[in-house]
Formats: sequence, C-alpha cells, structure tokens
Amino acid sequence: MQSTVEETGRHSVKVTVEVPPDEFAKDLDRAYRKIGQQIRVPGFRKGKVPRRIIDAQIGRDAVLEEFVHDTVPAYYAQAVRENELAPISEPDVSVEQAEEGKPLIFTASMEIRPRLTLEDYKGVVVPTPSTEVTDRDVDEFVDRLRERFAELETVAHPARRGDYVLADIRGYVHDQEVEGLTFSDHLYEVGSEQIVPELDKELEGKRQGEIIKFNAALPERFGDRAGQEISFQVLVKEVKAKRLPAADDEFAKSASEFDTLEELRGDLRTKLGEAKEQEAKGELRDLVLQELISRVDTELPDRLVDEETERRVEQATERATRAGLTLGQVLEAQGWDELRFRSDARAHAIRAIKADLVLEAVARQEGLTVTAEEMQEAVADLARGLDRDPKEIARVLERSGQITALAGDIIRSKALDLLVEQAATVSQEIGERDDTDTEEQSASEGPAGDQGASG
Repeated sequence: MQSTVEETGRHSVKVTVEVPPDEFAKDLDRAYRKIGQQIRVPGFRKGKVPRRIIDAQIGRDAVLEEFVHDTVPAYYAQAVRENELAPISEPDVSVEQAEEGKPLIFTASMEIRPRLTLEDYKGVVVPTPSTEVTDRDVDEFVDRLRERFAELETVAHPARRGDYVLADIRGYVHDQEVEGLTFSDHLYEVGSEQIVPELDKELEGKRQGEIIKFNAALPERFGDRAGQEISFQVLVKEVKAKRLPAADDEFAKSASEFDTLEELRGDLRTKLGEAKEQEAKGELRDLVLQELISRVDTELPDRLVDEETERRVEQATERATRAGLTLGQVLEAQGWDELRFRSDARAHAIRAIKADLVLEAVARQEGLTVTAEEMQEAVADLARGLDRDPKEIARVLERSGQITALAGDIIRSKALDLLVEQAATVSQEIGERDDTDTEEQSASEGPAGDQGASG
C-alpha cells in the first residue's frame, strides 16, 4: 500500500492511498461474501450467490459502500500511522478508483494536530526554585497544630468572624418550620456562610441572649429550593471563641512524640525542608516547560482548543457534582461568573496544548520511545490507584484505545525529564527576569485547573 500526503490548509491535509489490485480484490471478495450471507436468492444457497446476481439484486454501489465501511478504515489507519499524522477530525473519505484489476485509490481529508520543530531547547536557563525553610514557615505550621488542639470557651465580647455561637435557629415559610433550616443548640461558626450569608452578617456584633429576625433567599447550592424566601429567627445562647494552647513544651508533648518545643520545631523544619525539595522539583519542571512554551508562536486549530476547553469545563462540572454542588455554585463561591470561567478554561487549554506539542517535538527530535516495561509499570500504577487487577486495567485501556494516550503521557514525561536534566539554573537574584507571567498564571488558577491537554 502506498500513500502520499498533501497539505490543503494550515492544519489540514489530504491523504491519497493506493491499494495494490490483488489486495483490493481479496478485500472486495470478502465484502461480496458478507453480503451473500445476508441476502436470500431463490435457486442459490446462502453464501453462494454469484457476484453478478448480487450486483443485479442490490447494485454494485451497495457492495462498494459495504467495502468502504468495513475495509477502508483499516487502510486509512495504516496510512495515518505510516505518515505519523494525528487527526483531530473524522476523515472525509472519497473513493477515486475502485475497478477490479486496478489499484484501489481513495482520498481522506482531515484536520490534524500541529507538529513543532524546536531549536535551542537544550540548556534552558531558569531561576533556581527556593528550598529555604524560614522561621516564619515553622511558626505557621506550629500555629496550625495549635488550631487543631484549640478549645472553645465562652466569651463576653460580641460575636465576630471566626467566633462560634451556640444558637437556636428557626427557618419558616408561612409560619411553618422548614426542615434542614431549623436547629436547636446549634454550634455555628460566624463567617462560614453554611446556611445563608445574611445569617453571618446578622450574627456579627450580637451578644448572648439577643434575638435576631430577618428574611433571606436560599442560595444556588440549595438546588430546587434556590431563591425561596425564608424567614429566620435566631436566639444567641452563647458566644464562644477559640483558645489556642500556648506554644511550649507541654504543647509539644501533647501534640507530638517530642518532649520539648525545640525538638518539635526541629522535626517540622526537617519535614518542611523535604516537602520544599519536592515542591522545588515540580516548580523547576514547570519553569522549564513554561520557558519553552513562551518561545512557541503557532496558531492552534480552533477545533483542538474548543475540545480541550470543553473537556476542562466537563471535568470542573464533575468535580462540583462529586462535592454535591453545581458548577454555578462553585463559581459563585469563588466570585467568578461563567464567562470568566470559560475564558480561564480556554487560556489553560491553549497553554496545555502548547506544552504537549513542545514535549512531543522534543520526543521526536530525541527519538524517545516507550518500552514494554514502562507500559507495564504505568498500568500497574493505575491499577494500584484504582485497587484493581493490572490485567483488567490493561484490557480496559486496550478496548477503549486509551493505551495509546498512556504511551503518549509516558513519552512526554520522559521528554520533560530530559529537558530538566539539561536545564541550567541560576540564583533568583541573577535570574530575576520578568516573573509577572508566572505570578499571573499562579493567580489565575481557577476552577478549570491547569492540566496537560492529554489529561
């Protein structure tokens, strides 16, 4: 089988495939036999109907249609592999020649994934991520530990954000108490907005014994009841505040296996240092990749960007559903609207696609491949994470076609490993470039997340 590729647009090609006459004849004969098994013709046994009778009964065009449906996809897939194409659309197939005794010739037009060729990708210079553990880092961790061992005590001052109130809360609709909005002796954190935001605003500044009344509409997280007007009456019984234990040796003994605060702080410093080392490795990988992405100036196919954007929207929706919320509720809690979210998802999609294209280019130019052992290890890791049998996971991946995607993930990871190994790092002071892009990227991490386009 021979195939040629002709560029028909910036991201589109037409592949012309020529199948030798003998191979075409065998596949066409198979199509005739299949149809012969499906039709009944008086005087002929099933499956033994001659071609001329089949042509007369249903027409040769119907046979060719069956042939194209069953056989051409295999030729097409072979041509795609041989020419190392990555289609992002279904092919538009046109049979140009299908005469017996002659080669079968057909064309397939499609959109394809861009291919980059990189220069100067080795020795990328990036700033060295900091692994320093400061006293402030240790202090903050100690304070978080103290929060875990905090006790609530009744206080005389008015309730403020972060305090707790012991209260009787009653929600009414037309003098009927509403289930799920009525509580007795309920310990409520002021500022948590667990019921309605208006409750938190009304509780601030209130003291023991005060009664508050107000109306509020239920927010979106209440699903079908969202927007319903509820009348609330709240009796504040007590105001409580957290009392943190003193940061001393006694606290160290109760919160850890250490006898002194100094020993506890030393252990925390070591563990924070190990965590920062791991974070620095991840940050270094991001910095190297972002540096190369910044050098890529290529127009991406709209179809590719649109599909990746929608995938991110679907993933965010699924995460919200698993948390018992709608995507709209998650966005509202973060102060976002759908327009901003979709714009953010599209920006992340473009960056992720470019990252994949960069790593794919490095892998091609370096001749990186995946070994059977690496595939087995990756499948085993997936199986462990899902608590499933590796053979079962391998079968699922094969049937769904995701085994190819997994191989691509491994190759891209190996490409990034190579880039990081060859990168040159400089101190923050020397390497202090315009870090605005990195800061803006970090600040814009929204519900869309920042994941590789290949997932």
